[in-house]
Amino acid sequence: MSDPIAITMPKWGLTMTEGKVVRWLKPEGAAVARGEELLEIETSKITNVVEAESDGTLRRIVAPEGTTLPIGALLAVVAPADATAATIDDFVGGFVVIEPASDGEEAAETVAPRELDAGGRRLRYLELGEGDETALLLHGFGADLNGWMFNQPALAQGRRVVALDLPGHGGSTKDVGDGGPDALADAVEAALDALALDRVHLIGHSLGGALATIVAARRASRITSLTLIAPAGLGADINAAFIDGFVRMARRREATKVLSLLVHDPALVSRTMVEDVLRYKRIDGVSAALESIARAWFPGGHQACDVRQQLAALSLPVQIIWGRDDKVVSPAANYPVHMLDGAGHLPHMEKSAEVNRLIARFLTR
Repeated sequence: MSDPIAITMPKWGLTMTEGKVVRWLKPEGAAVARGEELLEIETSKITNVVEAESDGTLRRIVAPEGTTLPIGALLAVVAPADATAATIDDFVGGFVVIEPASDGEEAAETVAPRELDAGGRRLRYLELGEGDETALLLHGFGADLNGWMFNQPALAQGRRVVALDLPGHGGSTKDVGDGGPDALADAVEAALDALALDRVHLIGHSLGGALATIVAARRASRITSLTLIAPAGLGADINAAFIDGFVRMARRREATKVLSLLVHDPALVSRTMVEDVLRYKRIDGVSAALESIARAWFPGGHQACDVRQQLAALSLPVQIIWGRDDKVVSPAANYPVHMLDGAGHLPHMEKSAEVNRLIARFLTR
């Protein structure tokens, strides 16, 4: 008989210390298969799901809905259907939360974001994993490297994965020049040089997807593959209400309405996510940077950057992933696309496990 398996509170991102059980998707006693969604956890960004790591039966739910628990806390127990109640009781009673390993300053340094000089501009980046292959993650308009919190650790299994804050975003310089595609592409190329990334898989979301395509066209010999997630640049349409709203929003109610356009289910947008975005908007130079980027990329409520010819000319492997309910950028109809149900403009967050599988399989192949 197999031993019971603990379902614990996951750690997504560097700053997550606890999570809230929002909803159990499987009832106690239900049979579960590896990869099936078990429950929803609310994080500081949006709600994400926990999947079963093996086949079995959900024998005991320890954390009821509404419970907030620290990282590593026991949420449930998966075990064979014939495991005795006493076995489950003993497992729950003897469960000990494993404290994260810490080697002092050296350990903290390995997971903390760092900075690089990109042609005289300071850019923040986070690096995880190691291996012969490297992937570079480029976020979208108004986001930062924390938008990859559900993806970067999973993708950094056997490879080096670097998440970059683009100019004007996160902890990077707020000097964006004219904010246009060439200016941002120059910054990404300078980051490639600074990080000595001679061969790299580019993974870009939204504006970062268009940017990844531009860099791939300009530096084709250095790019191994291209993964585009709800990319900009494949058509003229854009939800101007989102772009304008994001640039102008200053209060919680406005921010909640704008950020809800990003997701399939507005309930996924957490209060903390709203407060984090508003805090970012108050940083000196952010408003001017976002206005410059929006003016260069999305003037008059349409997309000025068109990367379709550049994409068609590429000879490297390309995959495109999109949420079927995207309310910001309409899915491109003229390209083969992995279309994900139950996701909007943030499929890498809303359907992170599925997106991670698609990317990992693509990079391996």
